[in-house]
Amino acid sequence: MTPAGRIPPQSWMIAAETRAVVAALATGGQTVRFVGGCVRDAVLGRDVTDVDIATPDPPDMVRDRLRAAGLQAIPTGIAHGTVTAISGHRPFEITSLRRDVETDGRHARVAYTDDWTEDAARRDFTFNAMFCDPDGTLYDPFDGRADLAAGRVRFVGDARTRITEDFLRLLRFFRFFAHYGAPPPDSQGLAACAELAPGLERLSGERLRVETTKLLAAPDPVPAVRLMRDHGVLAHLLPEASAPEGHDGLAMLDALVSIEQARADAAPLRRLAALLTDAPGDAVAIAARLKFSNADRDRLQAMLAPDEPFAADTTALALRRMLYRLGPERCRDRLLIAWAGAGAAREAALAAAPFAAKLATIETWTRPRFPLAGKDVLALGVSPGAQVGQLLRAAERWWIAGDFQADRDQALAHLRAEIAQSRPGPEPPA
Repeated sequence: MTPAGRIPPQSWMIAAETRAVVAALATGGQTVRFVGGCVRDAVLGRDVTDVDIATPDPPDMVRDRLRAAGLQAIPTGIAHGTVTAISGHRPFEITSLRRDVETDGRHARVAYTDDWTEDAARRDFTFNAMFCDPDGTLYDPFDGRADLAAGRVRFVGDARTRITEDFLRLLRFFRFFAHYGAPPPDSQGLAACAELAPGLERLSGERLRVETTKLLAAPDPVPAVRLMRDHGVLAHLLPEASAPEGHDGLAMLDALVSIEQARADAAPLRRLAALLTDAPGDAVAIAARLKFSNADRDRLQAMLAPDEPFAADTTALALRRMLYRLGPERCRDRLLIAWAGAGAAREAALAAAPFAAKLATIETWTRPRFPLAGKDVLALGVSPGAQVGQLLRAAERWWIAGDFQADRDQALAHLRAEIAQSRPGPEPPA
């Protein structure tokens, strides 16, 4: 493979934990190169979080070399040639050079090779098929660097072939367009995605969730989502959000993104909720289909079907009550979605003073502590049982209705009065 220039040494390349992994793999003079996202982002000057490494050695030899060097080796995907090394508490994904023997659109059966170009040819996009030596020497067999500079997301080789090898690449096309692309999108790639979009339905919910979340985490995912909708792809991923032009969900997402950009606060799950505002009853089904955690399912449901919706005229007392019940994260979600729904314009995203003031309250509010507990009810002579909880909850509702102002003595006095009122009086004379 012919060198294609150099990139300056990166801090992650020369870090002690990286050097330890490279030294272990290079025992005996074997060639070791960085590959994929770390090279792509280094070329762009972006921060690198995950470091992937490629080697001609098969995975069992990779594992043995790592362990011989005193490094932990985890067989995370050894059937497909991947071993994860742990060095200095940091993971490094190491993949043996491969070629596909057989694919079914979801998984591939691979054979190992020592041909770097053959390995690059099976990768998804040109800018993900670049390699880099530990000294910064760059290898770019499919002109990925030029595509990266142009904002062009281009499949390696034939787009249709790459997608049918793994239909997740179809969704990755739009994810990478959201993070790295510039209009117009690659026509061949877009046409192949539109043609093969039904293949998304063959993929597991977990894989779809991960890619969808990464797409929605882009600084501005709206152009990519609009492409997906206009070319029939969104209908196979999120049919609940695939209405034609004028759909409130896409307009809501656009407005929400503008607000989040001004605040440097982006939440993919909140963006999904904005996209689905025309389908509030489908939150549970969507969460189940995409295999969200229970916590994310509940958060999505709370955003799409709030029992106490935000509005510009929501009172300070109502906001404090909502904060006490839901917590700041869910209140922030509801407020930002309501703000977007109110039509905040891109050029004036922070001009909606009522929403901005409420957001400031959410960011600074400290949850007060209810001054009573079950033992206080028992101390006033109530027998253990369901009535203890009932009385305590009623006292808390009273305290909340009073804007959390009552202190412990006032709350005890109220509780004592409620207990006295709940007890039966003397039987009337016969």
